[in-house]
Amino acid sequence: MARSVFFSFHYQRDIWRVNTVRNHFVTRGGYNQSGYWDHSLWEEVKKDGELALKRLIDKGLQGTSVTVVLIGAETAQRGWVNYEIEKSYERGNGMLGIYIHNIGNREGQKDYRGANPFDNFRVVEKKREIVFLSDIKPMSAIYPTYDWVANDGYNNFSTWVENAAKAAGK
Repeated sequence: MARSVFFSFHYQRDIWRVNTVRNHFVTRGGYNQSGYWDHSLWEEVKKDGELALKRLIDKGLQGTSVTVVLIGAETAQRGWVNYEIEKSYERGNGMLGIYIHNIGNREGQKDYRGANPFDNFRVVEKKREIVFLSDIKPMSAIYPTYDWVANDGYNNFSTWVENAAKAAGK
């Protein structure tokens, strides 16, 4: 079954690498064969201020079951990526991260591996009246990350998305 996927990433630095991942469905025979529908917002322009961008992100997340964070060198420091992760968590989306630093840019240059943006968040796994410190986990302990090149994302992406959706009960 094709999943509806929202892609979160740092546009300015990583768009070339991001498009390698987002467009791999073309050589896989289309959306249905690749196992996902792209709900990314990268085509939209940041023109009407913060509130308009939040609305755009919220609208882009509607109807999605999985959020894929494409992790470049500076992704973890991007406020909008953090907003997208927070809203995805609130929606109950399955989530995963994919390191894209090993994908060559337009000139074929690789980048350095950035920090895991899931490390920016802590969540309580079990709700109780008293919260034990052992119940507080970084999101990075909950949501898996992969390397597009080292983990053969071209052939494994749809499996990663499906596993994330199932882990979220979607």
